[in-house]
Amino acid sequence: MKQFRPTHYAGWLACFTLLTYLLSVAGLLHADIATVAAWLTLFTMLPAVKASARKQSAVLFILGVLGLATGYWQGAEISWRSVYSANVPLLTMFVAITFLSLTNAPGGDERLPTGNRAAAITALGTTLLGAVINMSVIFVFGDRLKRGGTLTDAQQIVLARCFTAAAWWSPFFIATGVALMYAPGMAWKSTVAPGVIMALLGITYTLLDVKRKATTPFEGYPLKAESLIIPVLMAIAVLVLHHFFPQFRIMILISLLSVLGALLFMPQRPRLRTLKDFVDNRLHSAGPQFALFLAAGVFSAGIKTLIDLHPGLVDLHQFSFDARMFAILLALMVIAGLLGVHPVISIAVVSPVLLPLNPNTTSLGFMFLSTWAISTGSGPLSGIGLILTGRYGASSRRIIGNNWHYVIVMWALASLVNMLILA
Repeated sequence: MKQFRPTHYAGWLACFTLLTYLLSVAGLLHADIATVAAWLTLFTMLPAVKASARKQSAVLFILGVLGLATGYWQGAEISWRSVYSANVPLLTMFVAITFLSLTNAPGGDERLPTGNRAAAITALGTTLLGAVINMSVIFVFGDRLKRGGTLTDAQQIVLARCFTAAAWWSPFFIATGVALMYAPGMAWKSTVAPGVIMALLGITYTLLDVKRKATTPFEGYPLKAESLIIPVLMAIAVLVLHHFFPQFRIMILISLLSVLGALLFMPQRPRLRTLKDFVDNRLHSAGPQFALFLAAGVFSAGIKTLIDLHPGLVDLHQFSFDARMFAILLALMVIAGLLGVHPVISIAVVSPVLLPLNPNTTSLGFMFLSTWAISTGSGPLSGIGLILTGRYGASSRRIIGNNWHYVIVMWALASLVNMLILA
């Protein structure tokens, strides 16, 4: 008798969540169906989620429920439906952009280029490809560059920093979806220019850092120009469609374009078999995101309920969300990220505290993007850091030693860019 494995159905349930959410936006289905599908997807994915992620998500969920229960007991009006559906749009976007990894062509056996030009091409390729195919770019580039199962310090910092720099500007990075959800009213197009500036500053600083530390020529990825066509086309398509159809939410446009782009540009054949293999064997790896985002939605609702009931609990009304507060909070959130706190958690804490101040939500969203870009690319406990240590033999101490100055410089530059352009 064939053994029942919940994870076997997880990918299909994730696709069902995406489909039902998009249909609910079109008014063809009730939104509750997508919410139920998202939580069912989480339960089927849980066996494959690492214990650390399960514990972190469980703590968030329990604290959120306790906050909501306290509020309910004290007479607060709670929309339980919105509590459990809070981050479902984020998850549907995440599922959609995961399909874009199908557009990546398999690597060849070309000889690795070396030198400063190779470092620059690898850095730009990492951020442009990573902007669309997301985490897959780390594995594609890392597996090609490694020698004896390890990467050099220079290769590590180029891949980590330049990949996460895409969080500042890419609409296909989950950081954008988080910022849009937790900074309601954020004008995403207004963050693109400062985001691109920050990404270019981060890449430039990284290349200078690599050149300064180099004792041997940098071995880079043999990137071809045609590999960058799809990321550029996808980014342009989002900007153009958002300009001409502003009535459609940016997250919906990204979700639709991601799936359509994957179906149009996937190089593997036959398509149906490739898609089935992808859903069966790769989508269930989204378990940590489902656990974290759904739990963070409940946690944030619990905090908001307590703040509404007890406004003096965290009373910041004598302050305003200005450039100084931006810099202070960004520093605290980045430090939390370096200590292993996922950005979505710190964002879920900060958002309900700041929104009563009627902040400039575009500046607020830029702070969330900056938190994501700086902390996830610089610490050993982030997703990228764990990949570098677990897959490519990086030392946690070396990651900290290589990146502490990058963190300080990028924090200062992000605060300056916000003050000059957005605040």
